[in-house]
Amino acid sequence: MVVREGRWGRRQRALLCCVLVAAWERLRYVIPEELGRGSLVGPLARDLGLSPAELPARQLRIVSGDEKRYFVLEEESGNLRVNERIDREGICGDVTPCVFGLETVMENPFNIYHVSITIQDINDNAPRFDKEVVAIELIESTPPGTRLPLGTGRDPDIGVNSLQSYQLTPNPLFSLVVKEDSDGRKHAELLLEKNLDREKQKSHNLILTAVDGGDPVRSGTTQIKIDVTDANDNAPVFTKEIYKVGVPENLPEGSLAFQVKATDGDEGTNAEITYSFNDIASSARQLFSLDPKTGDVRITGPLDYEDVKYYKVTVEGKDGGGLSAHAKVHIDIIDVNDNAPSLTLLPILNPIPEDSVPSTVVAVINVRDRDSGVNGEVTCNLDGDLPFKLEASSESTYKLVIENSLDREEVSTYNITIIATDRGSPALSSRADLVLEVSDVNDNAPVFEEAAYSAYVPENNAAGEPVLRVSARDADAGANGRVSYALAGGGADAAFVSVRAETGELYAQRSFDYERCREFAVEVRARDGGTPARSATATVRVFVLDRNDNAPRVLWPAAGGAEGAGAAAGEAGYLVAKVVAVDADAGRNAWLSYELLQAPEPALFRVGLHSGEVRTTRAVSERDAAKQRLVAVVKDHGQPALSATATLHVVLAESVQDALPELNEDPEAADPQAELRFSLVLALALLSAAFLLSAALTLLTRLRRAGPPAVLRCLGTRRFSASGPAVPADFCEGTLPYSYNLCVAPGRAVPEGAWLLPPALLPSVPVEEPLSGEPCGNRSPSDSYCSSLNTSLV
Repeated sequence: MVVREGRWGRRQRALLCCVLVAAWERLRYVIPEELGRGSLVGPLARDLGLSPAELPARQLRIVSGDEKRYFVLEEESGNLRVNERIDREGICGDVTPCVFGLETVMENPFNIYHVSITIQDINDNAPRFDKEVVAIELIESTPPGTRLPLGTGRDPDIGVNSLQSYQLTPNPLFSLVVKEDSDGRKHAELLLEKNLDREKQKSHNLILTAVDGGDPVRSGTTQIKIDVTDANDNAPVFTKEIYKVGVPENLPEGSLAFQVKATDGDEGTNAEITYSFNDIASSARQLFSLDPKTGDVRITGPLDYEDVKYYKVTVEGKDGGGLSAHAKVHIDIIDVNDNAPSLTLLPILNPIPEDSVPSTVVAVINVRDRDSGVNGEVTCNLDGDLPFKLEASSESTYKLVIENSLDREEVSTYNITIIATDRGSPALSSRADLVLEVSDVNDNAPVFEEAAYSAYVPENNAAGEPVLRVSARDADAGANGRVSYALAGGGADAAFVSVRAETGELYAQRSFDYERCREFAVEVRARDGGTPARSATATVRVFVLDRNDNAPRVLWPAAGGAEGAGAAAGEAGYLVAKVVAVDADAGRNAWLSYELLQAPEPALFRVGLHSGEVRTTRAVSERDAAKQRLVAVVKDHGQPALSATATLHVVLAESVQDALPELNEDPEAADPQAELRFSLVLALALLSAAFLLSAALTLLTRLRRAGPPAVLRCLGTRRFSASGPAVPADFCEGTLPYSYNLCVAPGRAVPEGAWLLPPALLPSVPVEEPLSGEPCGNRSPSDSYCSSLNTSLV
């Protein structure tokens, strides 16, 4: 209940109780004008069904309305209070009822409420007259019954507080007549009751009092001074008793608004009529001027239909003899479409989460047009193709809601232009811009630039060296788009590298050895910082590149050297021996070439560049030393190249039996001449036996596939060296060894020269000493092609 202190009685206080009516989400309050700041209008939150504890979450607030500045909503209690003095007469004038409209919103859930506040009038204004003194001239011959307008008292208050009656000081010649217009305004007229006699009394002074109906009563007075003059036969007569004119509000200053016209039947100065405003409000006097000679009324100030819709004035026409006539003029201001709509925007949700569902309210738009009729009817639209739409909440309020789903990664900011257009002719419009930001949610997982990465790292690298950098991008923003990296899963391969969480750079944890591990793969996971976090994985395959870090290894002859016997009659190209070597490296680093580094007779022997076969370059002669010491070098093709040497002791003899004693002797203690003779004999024997040896090898190979026949039982079960395989059974990388077998029956004459290695001199390589590393992981079945080298002569 709102009570105005002071002169209000009990009855008036009861009438000023706040009235609340809830219908269609509309609340109505009634308060008196002139309430002080902080006065209670109504418990808005309680009337909406909210408790004080709910107010912070529901965010009840006033969002629009031209009268918003007059009221304030308390945050703690939700009470609506007066914020600024309200003068009903200054705001609404003669308009009744005087109603303020407010728009309030409430969130969680969102809703709009329309609040109307009716301002009741109080008697805070006394009636008053436009003139303090009203001068009237009457001819003594004026007949009784003549009425003279005295003007209108004005009271800004309305209803019972407005002007209710007039009072005139008693006088035997004059009485007061009160007339009421159709709009309820009261006008005072002076009625002549008896004939005037100028010789008895030339002037009369009266007091006119205007009284309102307020409590307490207020009043205003004016003095009426009547001068009696000599006779004038005819008074002026207006063409109309009441002029009704319409004036467009956009009529320029100086334009003719209308004209009044009066005639007088007299002649001369008695027929000269002078026009003047007799009863006009001060506000109208500033807008209209009356030409005293022609009766033309012109515009002298800006007209505004929205401020004042009509004016009432009284025009007086007075002739030269002092007689006058009066006419009323009703001036209606015609509305034109001179006001563009006004927009008030209130963002409700800004920024907008990109996962907001359609129909979510993001802003409230209040639109007003001061024009009336179709000129004041407004429609709102959005400019452009946007995922938003406008929904009408009331005649003057729209809601901006989400129509389609949002994606911040596609559009992060929306510049929304709202266009309000009235229906006037020509139509007027106005625009308002609203910038809405779309906030990010973690709806995108990181994406690697490549699904699989390959890195190539030379072996013997230093631990801690960078291997590769992976990169993933996340289209989200902030923490949702901040990517960190880690190795996914475990396993032995994950121990080879580490990843830097901030940059995605992979570092080697150890030095790699191509001979032990050729390649390995790890998975890198990229995870963003959102909640919940999103992640993606990429495979990184690391290939270890070979370096030439292994020198060739000679399998035969052994490090202590080897001896062989050659026929003395050997021809050029006779196969004396074969240097067998391997290289644990791969590719060019394992390509081997052979050269003869040292020989007593350089022209006698040569070694195959790629086969390692030691052959004679010419026929053996008696001049050649019986024993030859050959040194062969084996080189790979790496950068820089690595090498190894092999020493062969070749005995030249006529037959194998002749060569056996020489093979068992210390080569350094032998006689040079004897060695030469033996070599010649061995060379010839080997040349003679070359053909038979080749045929025997071919036959032996075929028979081994079909099983050992009886004719070859002389070979027994020890056709191969008892020392084991020359290379490990699983050797499959690097240079493939050349494998061959020789078998000659003991004690049997050899028609051609031959060379022989005793089993004790055959090289032996332990199985547990690998020549090359295994690839990471399980061995493939293709390793089964690995062969053993067996070189034996019997």
